[in-house]
Amino acid sequence: MPFSRKSALWLSAAGLLSGAFACTQPLTESTAAQLTEQRRLATPDSSGYERRAPQDLNGIGKYYLGRQIAHVMGHEGASWLERADRQQEEGTDILLRELRLKPTDVVADIGAGTGFFTFRISPLVPQGKVLAVDIQPEMLTALRDTRERLRATNVVPVRGTTDNPNLPARGVDVVLIVDAYHEFDHPREMMRAIRNSLTPTGRVALVEYRAEDPNVPIKRIHKMSIAQARREMTAIGLQLTDSIESLPQQHLLIFQRR
Repeated sequence: MPFSRKSALWLSAAGLLSGAFACTQPLTESTAAQLTEQRRLATPDSSGYERRAPQDLNGIGKYYLGRQIAHVMGHEGASWLERADRQQEEGTDILLRELRLKPTDVVADIGAGTGFFTFRISPLVPQGKVLAVDIQPEMLTALRDTRERLRATNVVPVRGTTDNPNLPARGVDVVLIVDAYHEFDHPREMMRAIRNSLTPTGRVALVEYRAEDPNVPIKRIHKMSIAQARREMTAIGLQLTDSIESLPQQHLLIFQRR
């Protein structure tokens, strides 16, 4: 039975924002088929996109400003997000420290997944809140269950879409995107919406594996260079204000409104 456009868009929720799993693991057959169908039906609606044969089979036939967009994985990869060695491997404690959060900050965790970062940020902003954004209902259900168990009353699960995280206009102090941006089907639209969500002093913290370092054991398509990240953020009106290189394998790039 052919998919309706509504069904195809829903199927794209099979993991767009919980992309870290796809960096080292293959797609399941069902998830790959669903994503391929959705992407075939979608029509780019902003400049900077082109469609051509994948240069890397780990990516889709869609490019943004010369960068091939990577395949993604869905909620099937939830356990990988909570793997025991993640803290040491990625230096997650260092990342949280480098964010320099204030107790009153409103933080958006884009592609929150199981809430690995959400529930570590929550106690750091006791007078603020954490908007845990995901497009997968399974992930949002898990987030709500954990919120109740931990009594993390300042965590607010948010259902996003493939082109809009549904954040409040000019209401977010820090937007955190960890190893997910390179897999957004609609990076231009997503980042425009994120830019519009920032307060006048708001920041986007973009975390991606370093493409400049061949020793980082991640597929090339799942890495980003500073130059490419800056190019894509500049296109929607964000400027690089800091490049923090204290993480073991990833860039931590801070962007603000121009």
